[in-house]
Amino acid sequence: MPALDLDALVAIDVHTHVEADGNHHCSLDQELLDASAKYFKPGVNRTPTVGDLASYYRERNMAAVIFTVDARTALGHPPVSSEAIAAEAAEHSDVLIPFGSVDPHDVSEAVARIGILARDYGVRGMKFHPSLQDFEPNDRKYYPIYEACAEHGLVALFHTGQTGIGAGLPGGRGIKLRYSDPMLLDDIAADFPDLTM
Repeated sequence: MPALDLDALVAIDVHTHVEADGNHHCSLDQELLDASAKYFKPGVNRTPTVGDLASYYRERNMAAVIFTVDARTALGHPPVSSEAIAAEAAEHSDVLIPFGSVDPHDVSEAVARIGILARDYGVRGMKFHPSLQDFEPNDRKYYPIYEACAEHGLVALFHTGQTGIGAGLPGGRGIKLRYSDPMLLDDIAADFPDLTM
């Protein structure tokens, strides 16, 4: 596996979504994918695969942190596999840095998967999208998830602010922006001083 050559890179994009796997399964259902394509402008490939992303960043002498968002409970749609993303990223380790994602609504499963993703798949962090995953991140019931991230030395990457997912749909299709208020992360930062966020 090739390694990152930091001296050869001009930048690292720390926020890159994998929206589709190699079997064309998308991280969002078709309605949300179509609405987000309108929001993010037509003409842009909304569903690049891991291989597509590797080529894109390699051509630009850049690297990227890649992930999906596991919002299966909130959206009722199966996610793209974090395990598959990490395994494919390992084939492009000169330009791709894998992060995982877990559904926060099953805390015990999330904690177990964090351990598996860190130990067996080499993910370097976890992606959380409170609005899309429909959870208030500073609710203490989710604290075991952050404890697991800290225990495994993983970065916790949180979406904050507005989102284009659900834009243009009635009621934003129920996606609540308040869960992505960055002030909610203050509690987590204060309560987990050893967690890199």
